[in-house]
Amino acid sequence: MRWEVIAMPQTLALYAEGLVTTVWLLLSALAVGGVLAVLMALALTSTIAPLRWVVGALTYVIRGTPLLIQVYLIYYGIAQLEWIQARWDTVWPWTHFKDAFFCALLAFSLNTAGYTAELLAGSIRETSVGEIEAAQAMGMSRWQAMRRIVMPSAMRRTLPAYSNEVVMMLHSTSLASTVPGMLDLTAAASRIYSDYYLPFEAYLFAAGIYLVITFMLVGTFRLAERRFMGHLAPRTH
Repeated sequence: MRWEVIAMPQTLALYAEGLVTTVWLLLSALAVGGVLAVLMALALTSTIAPLRWVVGALTYVIRGTPLLIQVYLIYYGIAQLEWIQARWDTVWPWTHFKDAFFCALLAFSLNTAGYTAELLAGSIRETSVGEIEAAQAMGMSRWQAMRRIVMPSAMRRTLPAYSNEVVMMLHSTSLASTVPGMLDLTAAASRIYSDYYLPFEAYLFAAGIYLVITFMLVGTFRLAERRFMGHLAPRTH
């Protein structure tokens, strides 16, 4: 055991750089994926059948294929097409595909959007009929009821399941290490392993960082659940 290597300033700086990349990738994927998930959930619960079928097929493909394959398809597939590479320097949005971070972000955003959309769509479908009838009695249109009543209620009820999705997405960011040029936590540990041949110390230290972030995320969601779902807790009297 050579923990003194892990404690060296240059080693800690490498882990710090990987940590910043991991957290930034996670937050960016959740933000982009969250917006996409809301739009996809609205499409999945839409009265327009072709729209439901198309988005349903998309979420089925996303949830039915490994995330690593999705990362490879975007970085080694789409980004390496001659048609895309010919427009790398001049045509937006193809200019972003030469950026490894963008390719990883696109894969993670689409992946979390697919899972979150199904969670949110399920909560929308399970909304109490009484809430919808009350909104209609107040003279709200379908979209007004969706925006003011159904969607806020569905988002609150999705929190417990969504917390699991966020934790899983955190762990999935380790797949970014498979993209050349990406230095996340796992890639930092791999570099320490290759430089000093310390697999146990390098990966155990990275695992400890992932564990701390996971505890922070779980704690944040527990506070959010008590804040936004307190009215659904069983009464003690």
